[in-house]
Amino acid sequence: MLEKPAGLLSVPGRGSDKQDCLIHRALQDWPDALVVHRLDMATSGLLIFARSKEVQRILGDAFAARQVYKRYTAIVHGHVAANADNAWSLVDAPLICDWERRPLQMVDPVTGKPSLTQYRPAPDQAGVPGGCTRLCLEPVTGRSHQLRVHMMHIGHPMLGDALYAPAPVAALSPRLFLHAMELKFTHPVHGNPLHIESPAPF
Repeated sequence: MLEKPAGLLSVPGRGSDKQDCLIHRALQDWPDALVVHRLDMATSGLLIFARSKEVQRILGDAFAARQVYKRYTAIVHGHVAANADNAWSLVDAPLICDWERRPLQMVDPVTGKPSLTQYRPAPDQAGVPGGCTRLCLEPVTGRSHQLRVHMMHIGHPMLGDALYAPAPVAALSPRLFLHAMELKFTHPVHGNPLHIESPAPF
């Protein structure tokens, strides 16, 4: 388990200027490290790496079967009111790649792939800029840019989101306010439950 800073790629991109990434840094200390899942370059937070092909397969299958619990935190523009008993709200908005503006994604209820995100206001709103809300986010599916697009879709773009937020909202932060803060899964070797948390750096 490693913590990726915002602005660092999870895996290498195209071009010599995009080779610095978390997996290359991990390989310096763990030469057998293997990628299990990814975070967007702009997103910070927890990433799982495997140290054998078998463990990589088991963990990959667990992600595909939605057996890995993931929680993120984000700061979004606008006030998001809590439901009764602070119950989760659901965004059900199918997503598809916006081919003319790749790598951007977009909501398409006709041809998009099913995409579900649960959200609710975080209990602690200390330090949040005025007119904004800190949210807890739980992706049910794992589409590219899903959390960012879903929050924009419901009218609450993330602060610092240079891809999807209107320019004034993107300019409110030099980084995207999105952090992978919590993972729960079963250890693929000894079978014990694991619960790992990482406080948001914003």
